[in-house]
Amino acid sequence: MSVTIIALTIVVLFICEVIYFKIASHFNIVDKPNHRSSHTKITIRGGGIIFTIAMLLCSLAFGLKYPFFLIGLVLLAVISFLDDMKPISSNIRIVVHVISALLLLMQLNMIYGPFYLIIGTLLLVIATINAVNFMDGINGITGLYATVVLATLYYLNLTITFTNSNYLLVAIIAVLVFNFFNFRKRAICFAGDVGSVAISFIILFFLLQLIIKTNNLSYLLFIALYVLDTSTTIGFRVIRKEKITDAHRSHFYQYLANGKSIPHLIVASLYGLIQLIVNIAVIKSSMSAVPVFVLVFTIFFVVFLIARFIIEGKKRLMTP
Repeated sequence: MSVTIIALTIVVLFICEVIYFKIASHFNIVDKPNHRSSHTKITIRGGGIIFTIAMLLCSLAFGLKYPFFLIGLVLLAVISFLDDMKPISSNIRIVVHVISALLLLMQLNMIYGPFYLIIGTLLLVIATINAVNFMDGINGITGLYATVVLATLYYLNLTITFTNSNYLLVAIIAVLVFNFFNFRKRAICFAGDVGSVAISFIILFFLLQLIIKTNNLSYLLFIALYVLDTSTTIGFRVIRKEKITDAHRSHFYQYLANGKSIPHLIVASLYGLIQLIVNIAVIKSSMSAVPVFVLVFTIFFVVFLIARFIIEGKKRLMTP
């Protein structure tokens, strides 16, 4: 992609985002603070719609190379955007998530693979979508984390070539445009479900392409920090006998931002930096054996768990 096309893409996506702000303000698509919020002022919700718009524009400009992926992405974006405006039954949302995940498998030519592989990938996709959605709770965290993951994938694509580089680059540009409005002390917009769900689906699409191309599961560590925060949080909530479907502020990043009063952008930057270090380590180590991947993830899990106990304390984590 030429510099001119990149510049034009930035301008077009900026314009699309600003137009959405006008529409959202007119129809009152905003996030109002409540007792669970990490913000204190009314903020436009759904700014992450730019991620889906970017992929659609990319398909128009560079060809419809991934039709099933795009259909799945649009389905997720529509149901998530509707949920941003008015809560939709979780049963309806999960059905759409499953359909989109199946479409993703079709795009990756995995739909006719072994049954265990299909089920495992479906669970991975649905779990990751929800994990990223849960983690989208403070300014900057979703955008910066996505930037780190997508930039890592783009770097690898320069030598491995597992996907169309134009799609990957446009996704990065879309996230950077979103960051301009969100990565600040007083965010102009939040990603909303339409943004967090869409960007997780986009990341998974590229990530699974890489794993299929290289037959290397260790690349799943590119999303390890979000997985660890979400999985340990769910585990502690189960121990405390809380209903895991209820809204909460129990994530580690939420404790750092709200309980320890660390500025949101510092917490977001910390998560992005840690994930970047992990990504670099994965690339430099060139590990590919499944047992090694499992061992590394287990070590990472234990270290993260110990960190939570030290910083949050056993009472907060374990006591109902």
